[in-house]
Amino acid sequence: MITTSSTIRPNTTGHGSAALPMDALDLETRATLDDHQALRLWLRMLSCTVRIQNEIRVRLRREFSTTLPRFDLMAQLERHPAGLRMNELSQRLMVSGGNVTGITDQLEREHLVTRTLDPQDRRALTVRLTALGLKRFREMAAENEQWTIEMLEGLEREEKQAMMELLSKLKSSFNAKTGRIAVETSSRRSR
Repeated sequence: MITTSSTIRPNTTGHGSAALPMDALDLETRATLDDHQALRLWLRMLSCTVRIQNEIRVRLRREFSTTLPRFDLMAQLERHPAGLRMNELSQRLMVSGGNVTGITDQLEREHLVTRTLDPQDRRALTVRLTALGLKRFREMAAENEQWTIEMLEGLEREEKQAMMELLSKLKSSFNAKTGRIAVETSSRRSR
């Protein structure tokens, strides 16, 4: 079962959130000591991710009058100076084509991106950052890097490295397992 905020049962055992200040309440506080360690770990990782993302959202809005999805789209384009097709952006951002179109429309109105017909496939559009878009993105990216450093300063360099190694191991394990599941699922369908 995938755990979301709506599938986590409330904490009624007295473990966890009872002594925490209100600003510390998050998804993790819904877990109890009776929950499986893997669930508690997942909720802790999710809680940290959500807190960091929310802080970045607030700062992007306050400092640059923009949103995290717009920043993420521009980040993809900055990495691909020749541009990306709309469907490639959708895949890379893991959002619907409609979401990419809406964000691209906004950025195009602000002269931060351009859309052109793809020379290899005239049915497809390629999106690129304009010079202004690249300048604006680099300003935001520099600030975002500083914000991220600040938010993770509670960890020593060695601790960050250890976390990166452990999360890399988790990611590799997950990729291997989900690859096997995908193969098993597709072979069941073909029977």
